[in-house]
Amino acid sequence: MDFILGGVAACGACLFTNPLEVVKTRMQLQGELKSRGTYQVYYRNVFHAFYTIGKVDGLAGLQKGLVPGLFYQFFMNGVRLGSFAIIESAGHIHTNGRVSALKTIAAGAAAGVVGAVMGSPVYLVKTHLQSQSTSSIAVGHQYKHQGMIHALRVIHREHGILGLWRGSSAAVPRVSVGSATQLSTFSSSKELVIDLQVFPKDSWLVALSAGMISSVMVVLAMTPFDVVSTRLYNQPVDHLGKGQLYKGFTDCFSKTLKKEGLTGLYKGLGASYFRLGPHTILSLFFWDELRKLYQ
Repeated sequence: MDFILGGVAACGACLFTNPLEVVKTRMQLQGELKSRGTYQVYYRNVFHAFYTIGKVDGLAGLQKGLVPGLFYQFFMNGVRLGSFAIIESAGHIHTNGRVSALKTIAAGAAAGVVGAVMGSPVYLVKTHLQSQSTSSIAVGHQYKHQGMIHALRVIHREHGILGLWRGSSAAVPRVSVGSATQLSTFSSSKELVIDLQVFPKDSWLVALSAGMISSVMVVLAMTPFDVVSTRLYNQPVDHLGKGQLYKGFTDCFSKTLKKEGLTGLYKGLGASYFRLGPHTILSLFFWDELRKLYQ
């Protein structure tokens, strides 16, 4: 039940935040092919990107990748939040009755690794679909998938079962860092809000406040890994399934930093917060409330 509650909570958040995930993905990919003579910059900021995608691709364009997005959230966050809930219920993140920061970070990171490996194939497809656009505003490599099932079949047919986990070298540290930051700050913030007696102990405002604090820390820690992850997942590959732009996580990180500077690693920061912020707040809030209802 812990796994189901975590997955349902994340899916509920995804319904609201998927358009911002589309915007974030496009902004992280633009400018990537500058070295190949194609600069591809069409989005000035998150609001301009939102308007441009809606105008050119229509409202449906802002919900691209929703189906794999929901599957990804259910499996990845179901496993991640469910694993953490079990660890927490067993008392492994507490020392003398108080939340231990180091134990919570370790538990969050471990839960994140498991979730990232489970959800990587669907995240790969989600990135491909969300980057697809009308040629006039297209950024990054353009795959021609017709939907989630078609994409999974094509990738499996061309590159085998391991091809479905391409880009997981970036997904694991991305989700691990994000999970450790999110769950440790959420647990600590909840305890702090309760100690300050700002709201009644069982009030839904406790979880909401803790989620808001956690969201800021998650975005700052996770965005560079998110940029690298998006680019690795979306890059074109040769007949052997090897990336044509980057060899792996370290290569992508160093090339982005060298060619585009530190700001390149924080591309789409505004979109990241508008997506990750509400998603963190909503998913943690839904998760906390669903667990209370179940108990």
